[in-house]
Amino acid sequence: MAKVLLTGGCGFIGRYVVEELLSRDYELRVLDALHEQVHADALVALPRGVEMCRADIRDADAVRRALSDVDCVIHLAAEVGVGQSMYEITRYVGVNDLGTAVLLEAMIGMPIRRIVVASSMSVYGEGLYETATGERLSHVRRSAAHLKTGAWDPVGPKGERLRPIATDEHKPVDLASIYALTKYVQERQVLIFAEAYGVEAVALRLFNVFGAGQALSNPYTGVLANFASRLANGQSPMVFEDGRQRRDFVHVRDVARAFRLALEKPQAAGHVINIGSGEAYSIADVAVLLAEAMGVPELEPEIINKARSGDIRNCFADIAKARDLLGFEPAHRLENSLADFAEWVRSAGAVDRGAEMKRHLEARGLVL
Repeated sequence: MAKVLLTGGCGFIGRYVVEELLSRDYELRVLDALHEQVHADALVALPRGVEMCRADIRDADAVRRALSDVDCVIHLAAEVGVGQSMYEITRYVGVNDLGTAVLLEAMIGMPIRRIVVASSMSVYGEGLYETATGERLSHVRRSAAHLKTGAWDPVGPKGERLRPIATDEHKPVDLASIYALTKYVQERQVLIFAEAYGVEAVALRLFNVFGAGQALSNPYTGVLANFASRLANGQSPMVFEDGRQRRDFVHVRDVARAFRLALEKPQAAGHVINIGSGEAYSIADVAVLLAEAMGVPELEPEIINKARSGDIRNCFADIAKARDLLGFEPAHRLENSLADFAEWVRSAGAVDRGAEMKRHLEARGLVL
């Protein structure tokens, strides 16, 4: 069986990818910097037989050593968080884009046959919309001036109301945050490199990933983990805008399986593929469902009625391409998975830093 280097393999998604690949008898080596913001309240112990290299992805010597004698690479190492990326720009560009460049340069001349990179739904900006007459609009944005008046929903070129629809891979990217920019650069670096050097490459655009093991004390991690941290500390979930914005939540076990399939399916090479649930959930509804699962239904969402710079209103996945090329089918729906997630949150404990995150953004003028 092939030997895989998994960068960022001690992170939330990485640990599930490790489990998925070991179940299929892959040999594994992990490279991870074990950054405190991500790993402060998460276990980092890896299963027996998995090699561990603790190093920054920008350390060229360490990366070259980690690449020796591997057949494939799954590249997860990245800084994650739209809000934080808007003021820690050097850090995000350095780790995500320079780090990917270091990895690819180290791969030159090595007999690595495939690389799978984690991209993000954030590269789309707003998702797809259509008008009342069925015209599809692929480039929709909200202005800061409108957001400051509480006009949350984007409108068409004539001011008309729009209906959000599932976003497929044909939608042009629209980079609304530094994080989105770095993820797009990551995927393009990998695909360009692969074509030039005869390496197979796949980019998976992940939607909102959830599940046990998220860094609950990191306020820039997924929205579900943020809500859980608040609820676990007796605080209402903090919801920006009016809470009616919609997202696609995909379980981390489904994501891990998608990475394994992206390694294995010949027809996936050269493609960018959405990985989501194919379902749309309003953020306020998710906060209510989670409070009920955690046994604190009285903690209703705190609706902020303010927007964060770089945030979008609606984006949820069309996963037809994942079904076609990977044989991917989500097995864990959000509404059927919250009880297990809530049980894990209660046992894990969390420091609520949501208010701290909001203060950081407000101090820099990033809350509108």
